[in-house]
Amino acid sequence: MDAEAKLRELGHELPVLGKPLFSYVPFRRAGETVYISGQVPRLADGSLITGQVGTVLDLEAARQAALLCGLHILAVARAAAGSLEKVEVLKVFGMVNAAPGYGDQPKVIDACSNLFVDVLGERGRHARSAVGMGSLPSDVPVEIEAVIRILD
Repeated sequence: MDAEAKLRELGHELPVLGKPLFSYVPFRRAGETVYISGQVPRLADGSLITGQVGTVLDLEAARQAALLCGLHILAVARAAAGSLEKVEVLKVFGMVNAAPGYGDQPKVIDACSNLFVDVLGERGRHARSAVGMGSLPSDVPVEIEAVIRILD
């Protein structure tokens, strides 16, 4: 089953890519390597999920935000590669807007990591960092960036 069919089977749909919120591009390609800018949990209507994890949002809400970031990353990856079948995820850097003392950042970012493996199989397995931040732009709970390789 191809990645797009797997997404549908999981009940997901890739978002339509919007314009970046600030002064940057969604991705930069250097040879077969693509650097994907940090993606935030933007809903279909353009609004953002907001709030600090551990105070405003609980673990499950934060995981849903991370999943949405993952869907945005896959949408950018498809735009860069032309097809998800050519995408291999190399590295993920997940940032969680976390309350002081909050320690479940890896569990939050797992929602994104698991999505990549569920959709891409072994091509979705990646190196990763999951860290807490005192705040993130626009008060989003999660921002995730990725490095992918385009397979020819």
